[in-house]
Amino acid sequence: MPAVTKEAHKPGDYFVDYESKVFEDVKADPGDKALVTFHTMAFEGSIGLVNILNAIRLNKKGFETSILLYGPGVLLGVQRGFPRIGDEAFPGHQNFNKNLERFMAEGGKVYACRFALQALYGSGEPALIPGITPIMPQDVLDCILLHKKANAVIIDTWTV
Repeated sequence: MPAVTKEAHKPGDYFVDYESKVFEDVKADPGDKALVTFHTMAFEGSIGLVNILNAIRLNKKGFETSILLYGPGVLLGVQRGFPRIGDEAFPGHQNFNKNLERFMAEGGKVYACRFALQALYGSGEPALIPGITPIMPQDVLDCILLHKKANAVIIDTWTV
């Protein structure tokens, strides 16, 4: 066996050049909009959290940003905790809630489909994180179409 002669990595070391940005830092023009849609399950992949962080970043770049939760995506917007609502049962348990709350506190809008809440997941509007706007199932398509008409940046997220 060959001997390993390299020193072990230490906290503070890095593996990549994290300072060298390739693309210009795009900012929104006045009136630019963005929509991030979620048809994904909480805790079943990273895309839910990643795209909430993308929505926060779009907001910071000056886009009027909305998040649309529909289908299983509504589960990203429900209050959670164990043993009590708000308690963090394990590290990262409140990531969705905390980041959606941050997004809304920074001016973002979040919409959740009432049909998915009740018909699919047996939940209701009181279960939503305060500040999330419940919408009719017909509003899901219209929300997307209105953003499309406004030439918004649209990031669609589907997982199955």
